[in-house]
Amino acid sequence: MTIALDGPAPAIRLNPADNVAVARTRLDPGADTGFGVEARGEGVPRGHKVAVAPIPVGAPVTKYGQLIGYARQDIASGEHVHLHNMEMRDGAVAHDFCADARPTPLLPEAERRTFQGYRRPNGEIGTRNYIGILTSVNCSATVAKAAADLMNRTGLAGHPNVDGVVALTHGGGCAINTATEGYRFLARTLSGYARNPNFGGILIIGLGCETNHIGKLMEESRLSEGPFLRTMTIQGIGGTRKTVEAAAEAIRGMLDAVNAVERETVPVSGIKLALQCGGSDGYSGISANPALGHAADLLVRHGGTAVLSETPEIYGAEHLLTRRAVDRAVAEKLVARIAWWRDYTERHGAELNNNPSHGNKAGGLTTILEKSLGAVAKGGTMPLTAVYEYAEPIDRSGFVFMDTPGYDPVAVTGQVAGGCNVICFTTGRGSVSGFKPAPCIKIATNSEMYAHMEEDMDIDCGGIVTGQDTIEAAGERIFERIIAVASGERSLSEGYDYGDNEFVPWPLGAVT
Repeated sequence: MTIALDGPAPAIRLNPADNVAVARTRLDPGADTGFGVEARGEGVPRGHKVAVAPIPVGAPVTKYGQLIGYARQDIASGEHVHLHNMEMRDGAVAHDFCADARPTPLLPEAERRTFQGYRRPNGEIGTRNYIGILTSVNCSATVAKAAADLMNRTGLAGHPNVDGVVALTHGGGCAINTATEGYRFLARTLSGYARNPNFGGILIIGLGCETNHIGKLMEESRLSEGPFLRTMTIQGIGGTRKTVEAAAEAIRGMLDAVNAVERETVPVSGIKLALQCGGSDGYSGISANPALGHAADLLVRHGGTAVLSETPEIYGAEHLLTRRAVDRAVAEKLVARIAWWRDYTERHGAELNNNPSHGNKAGGLTTILEKSLGAVAKGGTMPLTAVYEYAEPIDRSGFVFMDTPGYDPVAVTGQVAGGCNVICFTTGRGSVSGFKPAPCIKIATNSEMYAHMEEDMDIDCGGIVTGQDTIEAAGERIFERIIAVASGERSLSEGYDYGDNEFVPWPLGAVT
């Protein structure tokens, strides 16, 4: 998908074939759109669509040179195009599998960038050096949080290389069938976090009688207890107070060795970048998302890995990814995940077009097709080398896709479980989450929101909308910030110590 911004016109048409453009600022009635058409009716809010040609009832509405919906009534040139006069019709897209397949265009090794990271014994590279406390079940969540709080308040003095102790708790772990996808997702997520290279040490705490008991988790995930992976249960230790004390003692036993690990010069190929968006608006697919896509392309060319996710938010645009698949098996795996989602939503009396959210619509997005076309732009232009199910280990470099829900905390949890060690998160409305143990870089789609929430936004891409910046220049700034943050520079959410509560394994399946 090519984005070609028209010059400094009051509205932005993204493709010469489009019959709508996006308002750079509010267009009052009578305002020039820049296409020989004046805004009509009550005007057009900023970030929303304006018709630049007549669109008869039932005719396609096009943006990015792609279908985003159909006119539900006659739409005159200059009219605001949104929920009141546009609709989506469900239908399958046409795939041209691997039509754009090519080898990943890697830079020569001598030209590839490096950063300052933590090299782990298994060869993986971390960008942070946390000690993590995982819980096998919600019943041990309070004890885990108490142990982490105790250590962060009193136990880390003299250990400057340890970023902190973080308890990542969840609401499940019992009353679940161990033969279900939901159980597999939870176990895969926990084992993935236990292996994430941003952790120098891990403690797993259980209650002792839960379905997801630690012995089963360790055996099936092929995890082994050792100096940097300890386990315990509240029932086995003898109560909550004793377990908090035992947990603190276990972590103290790791501290010196974890602290002794220092940053060293490592290749950028050690970065696995989670690509995320949340609180999207009408500018997301114009500014921050394509700029992040350019940064992802740069990362991949330097040997790194960029991980797109949120399957319901590529729905209707998946054909743009299957064209780039390196082989038919990769393309067909992505199509199979879309088919799974169609069946899943139908079984639960829902549909994939229940997205966009209220905030997305207020920001100018009308249908999931429109949102997906903008969301896919985060993935840049590189070949698609692999497709992963939720929380599967990411073992291929380059541009890859992970099947996750569109709900941001669940999606990021799957990506970090897969091995991601940095997150870039674009937002137009103002999402503010952190995601320990991975640092999160927030990227604003528009300068108004950036100024309003500047204490939470790391990068402003609003200049692309106003014509004062370019996708390429903004993408290069994002790429440089990725390297700086991977090397230890703190993102704004890290400065507030956010990210303890956004660990949300996909809660799929019945609880009995």
